[in-house]
Amino acid sequence: MVHDTNLLPIAMVEIPAGEIVLRDDRIKQSWTVEMKPFYLAKYAVTQALYFEITGNRPATFTGDNHPVETITWRDAVLFCNVLSEKNDLNPCYIFDREADEVLFKPTANGFRLPTEAEWEYACKAGTNGIRYGELDHIAWYKQNSGKTTQQVGLKTPNAWGLYDMLGNVWEWCTDIYDESVYGSYRIIRGGGWSDEERGCMATNRRRSHPKSFKIEDLGFRLARNM
Repeated sequence: MVHDTNLLPIAMVEIPAGEIVLRDDRIKQSWTVEMKPFYLAKYAVTQALYFEITGNRPATFTGDNHPVETITWRDAVLFCNVLSEKNDLNPCYIFDREADEVLFKPTANGFRLPTEAEWEYACKAGTNGIRYGELDHIAWYKQNSGKTTQQVGLKTPNAWGLYDMLGNVWEWCTDIYDESVYGSYRIIRGGGWSDEERGCMATNRRRSHPKSFKIEDLGFRLARNM
């Protein structure tokens, strides 16, 4: 069921409770995560919304209804905090300048990035395969994107009404990937417009530096607690 917030006009989908099995092929381990219900945005954050909140247009490509990209993880969570504050909600991220780190408040009622488990669970929408439909019908990727992002919402959504979960742009998640090996690197999911077919799978896990990494096929999507 679609839930449109009474705040800024951001369409959110009610994601039901359940569970998801995640797997890291690098270390050959799987684990199960119990999911509480939450809200996830129908679309990736667009350039128009990003400009409305920040006054900035960082994207490499141009188009109000295209997803914002060329965004670091820190840019994304700062956006979440500013959007929360504009709507009198409690921010989910604390910027500790002295320690040069960002702390996550998982119970705050503000906007945030989805966790990796939330992202994959919502992407699959009750399906068990690597994709929720035929790739050309659901995603913009290397073979059909025209070497650019495309407007959000033009492809077929998944069973829960979420658009572009695969393709168009990769999406930042809240989680640290593996702190013991990669330090503060954060997880990205979903595949982008420049990826081959094998890059656009619900199970793909990638990571990069939260402060310095930004590229023209990486954006983000909003989540909130219920």
